[in-house]
Amino acid sequence: MLTALVFLPAVAAGILLCLPRTTPPLLVRAVWVAVSSVEVALVLAVWAGHGSGGGMTHETRAVWIPSAGIGYHVGVDGLSLPLLALTAVLFWACAVHALRMTRRVRLLAALFLFLETTCLGLFAALDLILFFVFFDLSLVAMYFVIAGWGHRPGAPRAAVKFFLYTFTGSLALLLGFIGLYLAAEPHTFDMVALARGEVTAGRPLYGALVLLAVGAGLAIKTPTVPFHTWLPPAHTEAPAVGSAILAGVLLKMGTYGFLRIAMPLLPDRWREFALVFVVVGVVSVLYGALVALAQRDFKRMIAYTSVNHMGYVLLALGAAAGSAGTADGAARLAVSGAVFQMVSHGLLTGALFLLAGVLYERGRTYDMTAYSGLAARAPVFAALTGVAVFGSLGLPGLSGFVAEFQVLAGSLGPRPLATVLAVLGLLLTAALLLGALRRVFLGPLRLPVAPGTGRPFPDVRRHEIAAVVPLLVLAVALGLFPRVVLDAIEPFSRTLLGLVGR
Repeated sequence: MLTALVFLPAVAAGILLCLPRTTPPLLVRAVWVAVSSVEVALVLAVWAGHGSGGGMTHETRAVWIPSAGIGYHVGVDGLSLPLLALTAVLFWACAVHALRMTRRVRLLAALFLFLETTCLGLFAALDLILFFVFFDLSLVAMYFVIAGWGHRPGAPRAAVKFFLYTFTGSLALLLGFIGLYLAAEPHTFDMVALARGEVTAGRPLYGALVLLAVGAGLAIKTPTVPFHTWLPPAHTEAPAVGSAILAGVLLKMGTYGFLRIAMPLLPDRWREFALVFVVVGVVSVLYGALVALAQRDFKRMIAYTSVNHMGYVLLALGAAAGSAGTADGAARLAVSGAVFQMVSHGLLTGALFLLAGVLYERGRTYDMTAYSGLAARAPVFAALTGVAVFGSLGLPGLSGFVAEFQVLAGSLGPRPLATVLAVLGLLLTAALLLGALRRVFLGPLRLPVAPGTGRPFPDVRRHEIAAVVPLLVLAVALGLFPRVVLDAIEPFSRTLLGLVGR
């Protein structure tokens, strides 16, 4: 079932590409939404079959390149399962949001379905080279989404910058993976086999170099400061559905890699250099919030808040190393909070980018100074944006609060100073997001003056509501009933910390 879940979208993408160019867009969009809906159903079936005992389930192994120790090995546990669900839900929301698109719909649908396969495959991969293949293919698909469907003349340049930065990160990852392969006896790229022993034990310099390669590659993808500069232009130029997937899913590949590869496969070196990751996390939290505070572009502001939110994840993972392997529950709380933050950020920021697309479709600009008083003209749009904003700043009752509370509570004991500094990031985030709400939705009505924007500003349409509301409903549900996801995450947290603390 897991293999079907991963490759069904790619098969559908191939079928769409084989259809003639005269195929009605309505049929293409119907196929896109239908396949995305089936993916959500398959994820639910996988979740139901996972059980509550933790560990790896739905494993599939097949020989791929036996002479090099490379195999097709996939499976799910408490880390991959929530991210598979997040991926399926976000791709479904984007398919629904794109129901009114008319620009090369067949190609866009095929690209998104192929991109969905790469994301699902990466979160299910248990072989380093399989992980690398899905990682690289996701870059190719997103490059074409940004370059081909971006809003502005700068889209191709932003796409090239995105690809070069992240491809450089993937090459660093490959070097680190080869380092792990060479250190293992017998040589293998299988993550489960590599996690059984400390492959770089007794070789501190070698292990440090491998961690440097893996960490740099994942930090570029996350992204953390100073490797974040590709992110704002990529988000600003991408279409709304591209930005939603880029922030909601692709950024999680970096933090997922830290949890799946760097921490369990290099535990001794992770403990040794944990402070470095804590510092990088705190710097990303504060820098992302401060730069977002200075933005006038709504979409660019959301992009910088992603740097801020991913910084909390890295802070938690670095802090968890301080008490890994002990009876202290702080480390488990930090790791669980980091995974929960990845899910919460995906839902809320995905919704915000789709809502940014609504803003641009009406006004043809993301410049917040061009808008004012939209709450009176589009009250539903204002209400949906308000829920997403309050969730992002951690209001109790929404998923962002649960995530940030766990991260900060789990990090405070091992890293008190870093945690106190990170709390300042919460205050800055609240200031910038509430300021954006006030600027755009309150006050006298003001709309952009540009060609094509003279018409009234309509409220959200039915397909836009259908795309955004489920994401916000899930954010509320996880804020009120977090055990649904935490019951899957916590067994993984215990297993991971046992590996890191050995």
